[in-house]
Amino acid sequence: MPKRERVMRMSVEQPMWRALAGYRVLTVFYAVGLFATGYDRFPRPGVAIAFYCVLFVWTLATLPKVANAASCTRRFLAADLTLALTGILLTPVADAPASIAAGGPTLPSIWTAGSVLAFAIKGGWRWAALASTAVAAANLVERGSPAGDTVHAVVLVWVASIAIGYVVEVARASERTLARALEIEAATRERERLARDIHDSVLQVLAMVQRRGAVIGGEAAELGRLAGEQEVALRTLVAGGLVPVPRVSEDAGGGAAVRGAGDRAGDRHGENGDEDRAEPVDLRSLLAPYAGSRVNLAEPGAPVPLPPAVAREVAGAVGAALDNVREHAGEGARAWILVEDEPESVTVTVRDDGPGIPQGRLAQAESEGRLGVALSIKGRLRDIGGTAEVVSVPGQGTEVELNVPKDAMMDAPKKTTSTRGKTTRGKAEGR
Repeated sequence: MPKRERVMRMSVEQPMWRALAGYRVLTVFYAVGLFATGYDRFPRPGVAIAFYCVLFVWTLATLPKVANAASCTRRFLAADLTLALTGILLTPVADAPASIAAGGPTLPSIWTAGSVLAFAIKGGWRWAALASTAVAAANLVERGSPAGDTVHAVVLVWVASIAIGYVVEVARASERTLARALEIEAATRERERLARDIHDSVLQVLAMVQRRGAVIGGEAAELGRLAGEQEVALRTLVAGGLVPVPRVSEDAGGGAAVRGAGDRAGDRHGENGDEDRAEPVDLRSLLAPYAGSRVNLAEPGAPVPLPPAVAREVAGAVGAALDNVREHAGEGARAWILVEDEPESVTVTVRDDGPGIPQGRLAQAESEGRLGVALSIKGRLRDIGGTAEVVSVPGQGTEVELNVPKDAMMDAPKKTTSTRGKTTRGKAEGR
């Protein structure tokens, strides 16, 4: 079965491209409007009209080019800036010298800033500095002398474009950092999911083989010894390094992207269509198989509907808690499961009458790679937005309280992790 792929895109840059496209359209109309209101002062209006026709067509035709960084190529930027510079240098040809001397606008007017901003968003502050310097030189040539208003306009464009270019560079660096952080989180989630599966199956079987081999003796004892060695090695692996996930970190127009192949947590946004469309299941039906002569199940009279993934994880955590009861409280220990469907949350409590857990034992077990509580119970609840609390007093039994807020169920990952407790219950190797 092909692995599902989760893609998460992040971009603070994309809104800048949309704003730039809008800016270019508005400013071309502004430039044409300025020309129309001052038409009488132009000694050669035909030059201006020809330029505005080219500018209008170019602006509308190149809107897809300023849609994102990938479309905005270097050739386009060079051609766009050339058009802006041409318009500035044509201003003395079309406009009256008196108007130019009085500080009148150039033919492209503030449209030129859009061309410079495209450089800034595409290439950062260095590209912005290059483009704004070219515009400054063209304005000085058009004016003939560095008048105060010209210098003011040039400096304003220069500072603004460099500042925007710097902001874009910082935003891209932040996106890459965030992408890497999400990537590590996805890898950690996958490792924890695999660790839960291994804890619920392979480690339990190895622990059982080791114990039974020691009891039977002979060749079985050697087999048990080997199984014990493999159990220790596997625990070390599970508790150790991260499971790498296929990743792609992109930053070309669409912003940084993080992909995690086979990431079950990624289904929260709907990639797993069958899971999203599944009807809620009654939690009671998943907990009923755990009831027995030594396990008492107390449940509400009405159904306790939960999303399928949430219900499976809660049931898996209950099964892991009962495994610990059988393993550490002894075969004669009794356990009680209490299901409470409250207005704000669903709470499942597993309590036993065993000897309890010595203080510090859970922390020690986790450091030794025994992740029964850390992953199979707390990890499951954490992944679905819930909490798991373990309360134990030596000599007075242990109580595990699983709580899932109902508002968190809507955002809980649609996991497909199978609950293996039905095939390996009663063989938990450690808390």
